[in-house]
Amino acid sequence: MMLSEGNRSIIPTFVLLGFSEYPELQVPLFLAFLFVYTVTAVGNVGMIIIIKVNPKLHTTMYFFLSHLSFVDFCYSTTVTPKLLENLILEDRAISFSGCIMQFCFACIFGVAETFMLAAMAYDRFVAVCNPLLYTTAMSQRLCALLVAGSYSWGTACALTLTYFLLQLSYCDSSVINNFICDHSVIVSVSCSDPSISQMLCFIIAIFNEVSSLMIILTSYIFIFITVMRMPSASGRQKTFSTCASHLTAITIFHGTILFLYCSSSPKASWLIVKVACVFYTVVIPMLNPLIYSLRNKDVKDTLGKLVVTKCRCRSIYC
Repeated sequence: MMLSEGNRSIIPTFVLLGFSEYPELQVPLFLAFLFVYTVTAVGNVGMIIIIKVNPKLHTTMYFFLSHLSFVDFCYSTTVTPKLLENLILEDRAISFSGCIMQFCFACIFGVAETFMLAAMAYDRFVAVCNPLLYTTAMSQRLCALLVAGSYSWGTACALTLTYFLLQLSYCDSSVINNFICDHSVIVSVSCSDPSISQMLCFIIAIFNEVSSLMIILTSYIFIFITVMRMPSASGRQKTFSTCASHLTAITIFHGTILFLYCSSSPKASWLIVKVACVFYTVVIPMLNPLIYSLRNKDVKDTLGKLVVTKCRCRSIYC
């Protein structure tokens, strides 16, 4: 394990306080988060299966959606199991390597989701503004490159930030006032000057947020202009309806991120920061498959057929 020169012999241990200041809420919170994680896992894995088994869903939009579901499942799995463990066990310690790994994987999937949503906005832009060139413009090669680029950039960001975290010195034991090993809380327990790591994280976060939002806003500005020029009111309504799920997912995702940035000031309450982190890391991965499934007839039809088929199989064997 690479630590700074003066601290290589020490293997730090962190303690995640989580919501330990509310002992009476430990069991209710455990049950609530367990339910959310179950819905997240079933919803996202189910969405991937539904897209795979229905040939009608083998389109560019659902290709991106299947990867979004994969990212949400992985992101939630990186964070929630440790949160559940800390709610039922008195020992809330996490090893230094475990904390760094949690941050690294959370960063990979968090950044990947940011640009996956941007790629989906570009896909909607091409579909609405250039429908005749859609098949050519959104080729399988381009879609694969957009998805691979999201994962690759997420990995590059995570490895870069992780490297600089490993260059810091840490005390033998430190208390982290959160339930997740976020960059800000890791550097807060560092025994050395974390200014370079903090500045790098700030630059990467601003670049990711601004660039992805620019892609999304530009795409939807052109979509809005194109839709407003449509002569048919039913055509406008249908087009807006196809974009509604994605717009809802984007609003919740980026709205939470911006709120988290604003609430991360030194004057902010730690409880507010924790609640924002819960929404960002635990709730949003559950909401995305619900948003897309509840507003999509093809997804609901496929799910209904799968349920009916399973019930028939059970009745035959029973």
